[in-house]
Amino acid sequence: MPPDNQRSRVAAGKLPAAQLDAMLTGLRRTDPRVIVGPQLGEDAAAIAFGDQCLVVTTDPITFATDRIGWYAVHVNANDIAAMGATPRWLSIVLLLPEHATTARLVDDIMRDVHDTAAGLGITVCGGHTEITTGLERPIVVGQLLGEVARDALVTKTGLEVGDRIVLTQGIAIEGTALLAREKHDALASELDGDTLARAENFLFEPGISVVTAARTAVGTGGVHAMHDPTEGGLAGGLCELAAASSLGLHLEAGRVQIFPETAAVCRPFDVNPMRLIASGALLIGAPPADADRIVTALAERSIPAQTIAEVRPESAGVTIEVNGETRPLETPDRDEIARVLGT
Repeated sequence: MPPDNQRSRVAAGKLPAAQLDAMLTGLRRTDPRVIVGPQLGEDAAAIAFGDQCLVVTTDPITFATDRIGWYAVHVNANDIAAMGATPRWLSIVLLLPEHATTARLVDDIMRDVHDTAAGLGITVCGGHTEITTGLERPIVVGQLLGEVARDALVTKTGLEVGDRIVLTQGIAIEGTALLAREKHDALASELDGDTLARAENFLFEPGISVVTAARTAVGTGGVHAMHDPTEGGLAGGLCELAAASSLGLHLEAGRVQIFPETAAVCRPFDVNPMRLIASGALLIGAPPADADRIVTALAERSIPAQTIAEVRPESAGVTIEVNGETRPLETPDRDEIARVLGT
């Protein structure tokens, strides 16, 4: 019989970081053209084609139940953009529940995929669709290919001691929209209608795309690494970024933008916004002077940004300062959204 730690059930969401790291460490990268392969903290692979790189990512939409076509395009495009690449070609796998699928549902999802992709200059070039037994709701899986000059590729291993971490927009944008949309009825008795409506609209304003922010940062120069934090929120994203470069990092919590709408939808469920799924934010690592220039360039594009953290030696660990007290910052075992939605 396997040991207890091998038989224990793993909760919904990302695999625990230690387990994922151990699993990825065992994968062999036999093709030398794979210059970025499976690694904790990396969300896409990079394959060399001469002086160009093909960047490949895949991401499912499992928490949301509406606008899942929109989600699928944007979360995959974010992973491509965070490596300095341009999103180009999308394949979609659409898994539909056998007892709840209508022609209208399929049309709505695929229209959302097509329109969202077209808005980003992405071509939908293939995929797979099926009615699947055992599902309670649709699941969309996207695979997106992008391209970038090899010398312009941005990886998460590029951080250096002394770099500053810039955060764009604010945290838990996706989580705010998900809570507001998926828990609308519960929140309707807790919040005023205008606040709840704004929170539901976070999907579009400020929005979950980081493509423009990534292009602006790369175009400004000095970028050492980028990461779009998703499951595990800002806390998880910063831990992943530090782990990828085998460095430490110090976060000043007081510099992190938390929207009033986010605080409002989190409060009834005792949710920590720092640990709530965070598509819509981009973390940018750069030397201090370059970080300042990037913040200015983003502001010129009406993208709010601020420096929130400093990269330190690995021996310093990953820490957070709250009200003058410094303590360890750890990767969440589970995203807050998974706990609240009961998945």
